[in-house]
Amino acid sequence: MNQVLGKKTAPYRYLAPTLILMIIFLVIPIINVVRYSFVDKAIVRDDPEFVGLDNYRTLFADDSFWNATGNTIIFVIVSVVAHLVIGMFFAMLLNSKYFKTRTKTIARVLYILPWVFTASVVAILWKLMLQPSGIINYLLSVLPNVDQGTEWLSNRDVALAVICFINIWCGYPFYMISILAGLQGISEDLYESAAIEGATPVKSFIHITIPQLRPILISIAMLDFIWTLQSFNVIWMLTGGGPVESTEMLSIYIYKLAFQKVDYSMASTAATMLLIVCVIIAIFYVKQQKKARD
Repeated sequence: MNQVLGKKTAPYRYLAPTLILMIIFLVIPIINVVRYSFVDKAIVRDDPEFVGLDNYRTLFADDSFWNATGNTIIFVIVSVVAHLVIGMFFAMLLNSKYFKTRTKTIARVLYILPWVFTASVVAILWKLMLQPSGIINYLLSVLPNVDQGTEWLSNRDVALAVICFINIWCGYPFYMISILAGLQGISEDLYESAAIEGATPVKSFIHITIPQLRPILISIAMLDFIWTLQSFNVIWMLTGGGPVESTEMLSIYIYKLAFQKVDYSMASTAATMLLIVCVIIAIFYVKQQKKARD
């Protein structure tokens, strides 16, 4: 009897350490954040007052929240679309027959470098290059009718575009690697049959490449959406959400509420809203993974 019971409970005993750690470091903090969103002066007071949905009403009436939401939407959409397009381009380039084996190896190393750098290295690198006396302005100085000494990170009109560009530069290698793996798994027989039938390269791309890559594209796009939605490190080190909140994302908005204004209740409220969006995307991601396996 004990042996049978031991065999039945063995998988749960093996999983127990991981489950306990997940409960302590993931489930309990999430529950606390959601709970704090319904009280006033969370953490600051020993007995915070329950206020129901008042924090959510205050949040939705805050112009800074909607500004951060708008910036985040632009940032996420531009980044995900650009990652997909650029990643697809470089993946197809590396998968083509125009490069020799050694050339492909060197190109892969060069293309993947932005993804290897840590956030601090990326921030320092681009901050130095984007200074008024940096290499970017020096290279642009040779072009006619271009202002010299542009403050790229201090100019409200271009700061968000610059942040989007840097995030695109950092993130496209993930798409490139994933799509390249998918391209190498597509049988050449499909393309040869299409060529015999008179299909052009464009038609082959639309009717063969895209359908074959669809599960991969949807999966990495959803993952990238969640990751980009939570982007913080590079943006904070480059602009801190400025100038004048022009690059302030929801992650930075939450950080400022919690650690600058010491308003953990409102920070938890905003974090809960962000959590809801991420959970919805995660549900679609899991469903897509199930479809791909089936």
